[in-house]
Amino acid sequence: MIITQSHLGDDFQKGTKYQRGDVWAPLDWAVKPEVYKTYPSRRQLLLPHHFQNQTLPFLEVLKKRRSIRSYSPEALHISDLSLLLWASTGIQRRQHDHEFRTAPSAGALYPIETYLTVNNVEGLKKGLYHYNIPSHALEELKVGALGEDLAHAALEQEMCEEAPVVFVWTAVFGRSKWKYKQRAYRYVYLDAGHIAQNLALSAASIGLGSCQIGAIFDDEINSILGVDGTEESTIYLSAVGYPRQG
Repeated sequence: MIITQSHLGDDFQKGTKYQRGDVWAPLDWAVKPEVYKTYPSRRQLLLPHHFQNQTLPFLEVLKKRRSIRSYSPEALHISDLSLLLWASTGIQRRQHDHEFRTAPSAGALYPIETYLTVNNVEGLKKGLYHYNIPSHALEELKVGALGEDLAHAALEQEMCEEAPVVFVWTAVFGRSKWKYKQRAYRYVYLDAGHIAQNLALSAASIGLGSCQIGAIFDDEINSILGVDGTEESTIYLSAVGYPRQG
């Protein structure tokens, strides 16, 4: 594969720098985007709120976190999946009519959406799901095996088919652009990184492995999810499951 080089990245970095003396227009609160995406017409599956207490101490979690690319055929427990979703980007607390998440977000705008391709999770059919954050529930978008298609769209990385579940994160860019304009793209990717690290550490804390994936054919995964690739687009993946022994 030949990839032609350009200076788009360099131009973006230079063009989105803040300069002392820049003037910002006031925000139009009447058009502030919603911070949640939901699929109200789809079947909703409430997730358990009880998480296991036997998690490793934080320093041990940091020592155990590593990229796992080979997974056992053991099914993932639904309670563990529930923990991973909450720990990565769930609502931590509600205070003064605000909902605070487990991961930071620039301007509390939360542009990242979480989808799952489920290959082997107890109580769930194989298929595509969306995480409804305020309800702590999954919305069933598509039933059927998608692992092979996802692996193909992730440059043939077989772990996307082998892992019990793959987290697929998209960005709804307008949420951040409402306040930060073109610089929003910097913050969107930082937000995704915070969420992915939360996932990696929470997975390690309960004996699971994960591997974060950035090498993707964006629009092929967008097609699987049913998003347009412009207003909302895939930016990051993470495979999760029990590490294969031996």
